[in-house]
Amino acid sequence: MPIYNAQILEIDAKETRRYAGLRKAQGFGEKNIRDACAEALLLIDVQGAWNVYDYKAPVVQSEPPFKIAGNSILKHLDGCEKVICMAATVGAEIEREINRKFEHGEYLASVLLDAAATAAVEQAADAMEKHFAATFAKDGFKLRWRFSPGYGDWNLTAQEKLFTISGAEQIGMSLTSAMMLEPRKSITAIIGLAKESSTRRKNCTTCDKLDCPARK
Repeated sequence: MPIYNAQILEIDAKETRRYAGLRKAQGFGEKNIRDACAEALLLIDVQGAWNVYDYKAPVVQSEPPFKIAGNSILKHLDGCEKVICMAATVGAEIEREINRKFEHGEYLASVLLDAAATAAVEQAADAMEKHFAATFAKDGFKLRWRFSPGYGDWNLTAQEKLFTISGAEQIGMSLTSAMMLEPRKSITAIIGLAKESSTRRKNCTTCDKLDCPARK
């Protein structure tokens, strides 16, 4: 199981603003957002893990095999020969600080730090995707963008199996009985690998969650 622990040098302030729900806010202090991003950099501990498996629809050839169910995920993986099952986290320390700020009535600082942590884990996952793209291009594969349980009609219960076969436990992650990841600023996802001339673009138009607050 490969491990990823590359450092994030800067957290995207624009994405932090979006995750904080301030995209359309006028005159909001940019310094507050920059300060949250700077603080987050000191608190995050970026780690990732992944495994690669052969894929013959609808089954991931892990041990034991993982049968994929859901029209949206099956359509997304159509034509793929392999899949990458990945996990990423920015650790528990930043979550503790988010909670501490909230408990002490520092509500704005808590919200902005929470948003910065979300931006950070997404950046970590993006960096992993770039690494995968370069690595698997050597074998003629192109990536489908990452797809997580809970997207579209892929049931959140798939989290349990994906958690195990991605190696998430090896980087300190755990899973609650409600299928929620801990630390909270963590993700699991599956990435399809296909030998084709083009890949599907990753953007909000490909997702049917029209009410998502993170929708671009």
